[in-house]
Amino acid sequence: MKLSALGRIALATGIAVLTTATLPGTPAAAAPVKRKILPVLVEFNDASFQFPDKVKASTPDTYFGAKSDSAASYLSELSRGQYTLVPAVPEQFLGPIKLDLSAAGCPQGKINQMTREDLTKRGLVAGKDYESLSIVFPAQKTNCPWAGLATLPGPTTWINLYGTASGIDVVGHELGHNLGFGHQGRVKCTGGNLGACKSGGASHTTIMAGGYRPAGFSAPEMIRAGWLNGGASLKVTKSGVYTLRSLHGKGSGVRALDIALGGDRLVIEYRHAAGNFDAKLEGVHAYRVPKGSYGASSLIDTTTADKTATNNAPPNADAITKLTDKASKLSVAVVSSGGGQAKVKVALNGDSLSAIDATPSKSASPTPSAATPTPSASASASTGTESLTDSTEPVTELGSEELTAGGGRSTVLPLAAGGGAAVLAVGLGFLLVKRRRKRA
Repeated sequence: MKLSALGRIALATGIAVLTTATLPGTPAAAAPVKRKILPVLVEFNDASFQFPDKVKASTPDTYFGAKSDSAASYLSELSRGQYTLVPAVPEQFLGPIKLDLSAAGCPQGKINQMTREDLTKRGLVAGKDYESLSIVFPAQKTNCPWAGLATLPGPTTWINLYGTASGIDVVGHELGHNLGFGHQGRVKCTGGNLGACKSGGASHTTIMAGGYRPAGFSAPEMIRAGWLNGGASLKVTKSGVYTLRSLHGKGSGVRALDIALGGDRLVIEYRHAAGNFDAKLEGVHAYRVPKGSYGASSLIDTTTADKTATNNAPPNADAITKLTDKASKLSVAVVSSGGGQAKVKVALNGDSLSAIDATPSKSASPTPSAATPTPSASASASTGTESLTDSTEPVTELGSEELTAGGGRSTVLPLAAGGGAAVLAVGLGFLLVKRRRKRA
């Protein structure tokens, strides 16, 4: 994907956009979903696609192609068939639609409004004929400081297109926001002490935070989406040793441990190369989930060095070996890890790790973590899903090129969103910088 200088602008992107009850603390089981998405190509009265035929040819492949890097294939593989994108119209996309609007000033609100008005004139009804809308427009004159934009959660994505085709690193990331995933952060808890943690940048273990396509989504995000059901996510209620399957591997079994951590949750996963995912991730990883908001989790980094799989560190650079939290009387230790499975010892209520038998626990009735319902067109705000009226403020980020993390401070700013009030929470405290990848 060819980028102008605009595409390399650095943005403070550690943000999550919240509306009332959009990130619930009490997930509930989800049924398999086929979601109708409508990609729409949009042009302006002063800007058009330079190569419209190539854009039109690439759009069906970007969203619905048979290859693993299409949005439909990507989300279907990650969800094990529980979430499928399907075209809302037989042609698989519409456009280009010419808007009577200047591209100048990056008017994403007007772009959304006028595109929906045009669709209404064509007899297409939001929520009935299409459930998600992805608006693709030429980047040359917009001056939008991002390659992608999305409502979180919500039904809308904007693709500020450089060149003739976007990629899964942009489209997949934005669709992750639609599912309710924020930009996943990292907290530095040196030595595994959960009582002394500081914000430390991006996780790099998910496409939502510098991990790109091969990282897929993390366990908390998959719990949020409802894709770790049927016992794949286990709520730990007693001390013992638990066996984990690789998060994206085939077969059945427990893939995530979900543990109470005061008012928060602690999610443990095991990552290992499987299918199209995790070639550069290995080992047991841990995440802190604030107040049960699985889409706003942060990776727990127990090291002192800022090393991730994206800066040539070994695949297990962020893997944990031991965690302790005195306030919650909780201890976690990795017994073994590798070859597609891991064994993790969990001590609750002040129990001693050394007193726990190393044999995996055989729970007669495991308590799987319930998962948040996947957003659907008919869901209401009270269930923690999106509104089709786009009352949320979109999340901004950069596109598919390299992302690197730097320090920053957290702030919370009030922000008026089109159609309703929202809170813009700059809460992950990191700066994502976009650079061209060096080519040989």
